[in-house]
Amino acid sequence: MRKIVLSVLVENSPGVLSRVSGLFTRRAFNIESISAGVTQNPEYTRITIVSSGEDDELEQIRKQLGKLVDVVEIKELPPDESVCRELVLVKVEADAARRSQVIAVADIFRAKIIDVAENSLVLELTGNQLKLDAFVSLLKDFRILDLTRTGITGMLRGSSEAQLS
Repeated sequence: MRKIVLSVLVENSPGVLSRVSGLFTRRAFNIESISAGVTQNPEYTRITIVSSGEDDELEQIRKQLGKLVDVVEIKELPPDESVCRELVLVKVEADAARRSQVIAVADIFRAKIIDVAENSLVLELTGNQLKLDAFVSLLKDFRILDLTRTGITGMLRGSSEAQLS
């Protein structure tokens, strides 16, 4: 099994995300993470998909995505040639006695405190999956009340440009 990150440039039209995710459903491909957002050109959306499988299955994903009418470009984002990030928001139980301990963990990871309540803190952290996993793991000792992750987004390093014609 191998994991890949695909950056898929698509036309910004209604239903395109549904058609892309539907392809994965119909073919029984796994989506580990998916995120989408408009690019600098409002006519296009970039969808970042993380999937895993055997090499032949991953090749089928590329081929099937390429057949979709809305798809303009597909790029694999190899770990050594790309920058990939994810955002996590974590609400942690933190009464007055334990608040400083939670803040110390947040400081180590350079997380931001974005909400403070009487008995909880909401922390925000951006980074690669390993960093976020380590952060969440350390916070489990403080009782996580809620957690959400955005999924991976990324781009190739260097001066290469995405196709936006």
